Amino acid sequence: MRKAKRGLLTLAVLISAASVGAPAGAATAAGPDGTDIKDRILAIPGMRVIEEKPVDGYRYFVLDYTQPVDHRHPEKGTFQQRLTLLHKSVDRPTVFYTSGYNVSTTPSRSEPTKIIDGNQVSLEYRYFTPSRPVPTDWKKLDIQQAANDQHRVFQALHALYPEHWIATGGSKGGMTATYYRRFFPHDMNGTVAYVAPDNPDRDDAAAYDRFFATVGTPECRAAVGKVEREALLRRDEIVNRYEKWAGEHQRTFHLIGNADRAYEVLVTDLVFGFWQYQPAATACAEVPAPTAPTDALWTWMDKVGGFDSYTDQGLEKFQPYYYQAGTQLGEPKYHYPNLRGLLRYPGLNNSRSFVPREIPMRFDRRAMPDVDRWVRHHATRMMFVNGQFDPWSAKHFELGRGARDSYLFTVPGGNHGANIAALKDADRTKATAELLDWAGLPVPADGRATAQAPHDSTLDRPELAQRRTLRP
Repeated sequence: MRKAKRGLLTLAVLISAASVGAPAGAATAAGPDGTDIKDRILAIPGMRVIEEKPVDGYRYFVLDYTQPVDHRHPEKGTFQQRLTLLHKSVDRPTVFYTSGYNVSTTPSRSEPTKIIDGNQVSLEYRYFTPSRPVPTDWKKLDIQQAANDQHRVFQALHALYPEHWIATGGSKGGMTATYYRRFFPHDMNGTVAYVAPDNPDRDDAAAYDRFFATVGTPECRAAVGKVEREALLRRDEIVNRYEKWAGEHQRTFHLIGNADRAYEVLVTDLVFGFWQYQPAATACAEVPAPTAPTDALWTWMDKVGGFDSYTDQGLEKFQPYYYQAGTQLGEPKYHYPNLRGLLRYPGLNNSRSFVPREIPMRFDRRAMPDVDRWVRHHATRMMFVNGQFDPWSAKHFELGRGARDSYLFTVPGGNHGANIAALKDADRTKATAELLDWAGLPVPADGRATAQAPHDSTLDRPELAQRRTLRP
């Protein structure tokens, strides 16, 4: 893509050298005139360093960047978008990581960053605080505006990091990386999307119904179904406890209506949350029996679903996701045959219930089919990694005849934390070799490709922290 001029840019623009004033033990980089990497970052118009944190073997910066609220009309206002930079060397490839939510300011490496031993740019998704324009025009929160955010950040940093770039992200971050590739197919040299759902028909419940009817063992499915039903049979007792808990923890239910409504949504989400995050090998044995004491039932539900999830306080920080789910992304739709006759608010569990009514929401039925078609027919150097037992993988991206040098992998027994390391040996080796090649790095002649950076217990934490409730 940019191979012909990459070497010239590396030689003429930046060289790796000892930086002035760099923290001891950190990675260093300077230009031909000895300019420190921090000063080169600050020289980018619109880029600001909020802080630098010490990290062994790297330089780590928390930044923000001035972005147009509306990329179609950049003259109509700007906002500051937060990002982080884990700097290894200007001579290494760079991973562009997105979670699709807030960006963490605690240093960490995504799996592709470890595999290619490169730099990592992590971008906060627009409208997640503090990266939210004020005043807030919610109509400017869409997948194409977000892709433009990434494109501008890439353009701003590419001169500093001219080697190959790989986009990645998990769950909503994997969706984000895919959408970015759809709108700017030539920015990245490759994309690795983990557990990224694809929902071109938001009214189609068949895939999720089929998943919940076949996942795991019959015994485990039955146990989860029975405990959900028991949770609603004890509804009055537990809702009374829920209201008391909310008072003690300064939690309210104004948006969803009341504790009873919040409780019903939580219960209908339990089956999704159980298979999304619980390790199938051990979690089935921990499901309470219908005869279990209420204390045991409460503890299990809090672990799987989280009683804070549908309070005003639990919902507010994820409001941008719910807005997008209700305007473009779509959301899982499935039925609850085990709860027949026990639901008081059918249809309550959807994104419109979780976004204040004063924010209009109109669904765009063209957005997801467009991305789905593009991936099937035009995907190039894209990798999708899914988990066998992950409900979000019930509707995942598919590769059609037009896809080139692209791959779909599934982790056997994997949940929403599925990654390359957990693949079968042959798949893991293949995925690693392809990623190294996309990053412009040599692949061992024997094909036994492995991560180029050693494991670091501080930096290599699981990418997907458990997000309770029905969110990717």
